Amino acid sequence: MSRSTRMHEFDPHLMGTVLGYVTERLALTEPPIDGLGDRAAMRGALEGLIGDGPRDPRQVLDVYIDHLADTIMSADSPRFLAFIPAAPTKAALLFDMVVSAASLQGCSWLEAAGAVMAENQALETLARIAGMPADAGGVFVSGGSAGNLSALVVARDTALRECGEQTNKFQVIVSDQSHSSIANALNICWMEPIVITTTDGRLTREELTRQLAGRDLSRVAAIAGTAGTTNAGIIDDLAACADLAEEHGWWFHVDGAYGGAGMLDDRVRPRYRGIERADSLVMDPHKWWFAPFDSAALIYRDPRLARAVHTQDASYLDVIHTDDSDLNPSDLAFHLTRRARGMALWFSLAVNGLDAYRDAVRAANDMARYAAKRIRATSGLELILDPDLSVVLFRVEGWSAEDYDSWSERLLREQIAFVTPSKWRGETVARLAFLHPATSAEVVDEVLATLQ
Repeated sequence: MSRSTRMHEFDPHLMGTVLGYVTERLALTEPPIDGLGDRAAMRGALEGLIGDGPRDPRQVLDVYIDHLADTIMSADSPRFLAFIPAAPTKAALLFDMVVSAASLQGCSWLEAAGAVMAENQALETLARIAGMPADAGGVFVSGGSAGNLSALVVARDTALRECGEQTNKFQVIVSDQSHSSIANALNICWMEPIVITTTDGRLTREELTRQLAGRDLSRVAAIAGTAGTTNAGIIDDLAACADLAEEHGWWFHVDGAYGGAGMLDDRVRPRYRGIERADSLVMDPHKWWFAPFDSAALIYRDPRLARAVHTQDASYLDVIHTDDSDLNPSDLAFHLTRRARGMALWFSLAVNGLDAYRDAVRAANDMARYAAKRIRATSGLELILDPDLSVVLFRVEGWSAEDYDSWSERLLREQIAFVTPSKWRGETVARLAFLHPATSAEVVDEVLATLQ
C-alpha cells in the first residue's frame, strides 16, 4: 500500500485511540476549567512531532493530552463564567462528529440537499420562535461577527439599489453598547455609525427620538438593535427600533448572537417585542442554543435580497444556480465553501425537544437572579444593573483594576471559576456570565465568598 493511500484507509487503532479519548471527555460530569500554558514547555513538547514519516496516533494524542489540553479553557465547564460560555449538548457534540466523519459540506442544494433541508428546518424553528414570517430564511455562518457583516452588507446594497448611485457613505444607527463586530462590519462596508448614547445601556425610544431630532437622516440605511448585549445582557427597545425603521424605510437588523435564545424564557419574552419585524437577525447556536463552535444562525425576512447581494458568479458555479427557487447557503452570506455547521443544532433540537432548551435558558436566568440577590445582600458589593438575562455586573468597594485582575487570576489558579473583569462606563467591574444549566448556587456562593 502506498503512503498516499494509506492515510485514507480505515485504521482500527487510530479510531480506537481517538474515540476512546472522546468517550472519556464526553463522560466527564464537570469538565475542568484548566488554565494558561507555558509556551516554552509546549514548544518543546511539539518540537519534531511533524516529520516526513508517520507516528503512532497514541503518541500524538498523548502530546495533546499531556501538554496541550490543560492549557485550553473548557468553555463548557459549569465554572466558566467569563466572556460568553458554551455548553453544547452531548447530542450536538456527537452529531458534529457525524458531520466531520461524513465530510458533509453545505454549499448548495446540488451537493448537499439533505444537509440544506436539515439546516433549514433548524432555521425555520428559530425564525418561528422569533415570530418572523414563514418565508423567512437564512444560513448558518461561523459566528456573530460573520452574521452581522453579511447582514449589513445586504442592508447597504439594498439601500444602494433603492437610492441609485452612491455619493456618500451610508450611515447606521447603533447603540453605544452594540457589539464590537458591528463597528468592525461598518468599517469594512464603508459605512459610518450614528452612535446613540444610552443612560443605562438600553437603546430606548426616548433616547432615539431626542438624539436624532434635527439630524440629517438622508444617508441612513439601517438601524441595529441588540437582543442581549454581550457585556451586560441588555435588551434594547426593539419595537422602537422597528417603528423607526418602518417610518423611514430603513433596514432593521437585530444582533441576538448571545441573547436571542432568551426568548425561550416566557418571563422575559415580552422584552423582545419587535424582534419579529427584523429584516435580519443573528443568533449564535454555539452560545445559548447549546451547539458546538462555530455556528451562528443568520435569518433574513426576505432571503432573496441576500441572494441578490452574496451570490458568487463563476463559470464553474453556474450548475448550482439553474433553479431560481433554490436558496443555496453559499448565496446568503459572505462565504462560499462552508461546513454544514447547523446540523449539530438540528440533531440536538430534534433529540432533546424545545422544552429542554426552555428549561436550560430559564436555569441560566435563574442563576443570574440568584447571584444578583446575593450581591445585593453582601456588604462591600454593589450590583450595577438588575439583569435582563444571564449576565451580572457588579463592583467591589475600593477595588482598582489590578485588584479585579488579581482576583480573576486567583479564581483560575485555584480552579474555583474562570471569571474575567469587564468595564462599565469606563470603570473596571466584575462580570459573571451564566449559560451552563449545571452551574449551581454553590458555585456562585463559592465565587462570591472569595470577595469577603
